[in-house]
Amino acid sequence: MLSAGKVLFSLLVAMIIPLAADAQTGDLRLLDWRPKSMLVVRETRVLKPKFPVIDVHNHLRRLNELESYLDQMDQAGVWKVVSLDGRSKDDFYKEHLAAVKKVSAERMLVFFAPDFSKIDEPGWGRKEAARLEQAVRQGCRGLKIFKQLGLGARDSTGKLITVDDRRIDPIWAKCGELGIPVMIHVSDPKAFFTPLDEHNERYDELGSHPHWSFYGEQWPAKEEILAARNRVFARHPNTIFIGAHMGTLPEELHQVANWLDLYPNFYVDIDARISELGRQPRTARKFFLRYQDRMMFGTDTPPSKEAYQVYYRFLETDDEYFDPSGGHHLQGRWMIYGVYLPDEVLEKIYNKNMLKVLGMFKGV
Repeated sequence: MLSAGKVLFSLLVAMIIPLAADAQTGDLRLLDWRPKSMLVVRETRVLKPKFPVIDVHNHLRRLNELESYLDQMDQAGVWKVVSLDGRSKDDFYKEHLAAVKKVSAERMLVFFAPDFSKIDEPGWGRKEAARLEQAVRQGCRGLKIFKQLGLGARDSTGKLITVDDRRIDPIWAKCGELGIPVMIHVSDPKAFFTPLDEHNERYDELGSHPHWSFYGEQWPAKEEILAARNRVFARHPNTIFIGAHMGTLPEELHQVANWLDLYPNFYVDIDARISELGRQPRTARKFFLRYQDRMMFGTDTPPSKEAYQVYYRFLETDDEYFDPSGGHHLQGRWMIYGVYLPDEVLEKIYNKNMLKVLGMFKGV
């Protein structure tokens, strides 16, 4: 006969085992999983950068918030911000320039973005280049190409407009003539061109934004888009091109290095890609050191001191295993490591390289 104690113990075990089983059913959705690391590592707070910052990649389209953006810039030690939202369509660039001039034309620069919707019209390239020149005369200091070129923009026949479409040549040439840079974003992360399945490393991000997926026969291959872009670099050696998002291939820094070696008119910025760079810190640091004269600082995030401080921590410290999502948004389920750059490299990336490019301006 069992003692009273053993009976009680048996009853407790019988109650606990089902509860434990219920807790391990695996019903938690992957998209809801937010693990908290148990790792204890140093956390360095970098409130201000070592040198004044020029954010070469931003979007200040909410013109009623320019004052608050400027306040965040002041708090974060940001000297200048480039807004890439000076769209040609409906003359929005004029409204953007006027709003910026009321706040600080010295600290907020506007880039002109061409309108491809009329590309079939006779002389479109020449006319749009003339509009660009007018925009520069009014204050724009660069050109912006959005990823719709090569991915979504189509002509009147329904044909996809490729990045190297000859009808665009007058615009590229005009940028070289004026001495203004082209901020060019074509294609997107490698994972966006692969199936949204259990192997996709950015499943969380694509699960939240399924329209960001470019997988399928209806989309061109990422490699085709980048090859077309590179043909433009080769055709227009007198025009400076800044490859947004680390040339849109931070997953393959060796390939980006090849492009930088091949095209002297090509630069890259780090915006919205510290999540990629920070998971390969040793390779990334070597890259930063080797190409320190061809890299620029950018965020692709509306000015926020907290977001800027994540970038500063990545660039200035050797902190380990920290969350980069505050600098932009969740892009992959991994942490990053700081690259701890020397001061002379930091200063070039923070401002000197962009100042050099802006100094190429020839006026109109």
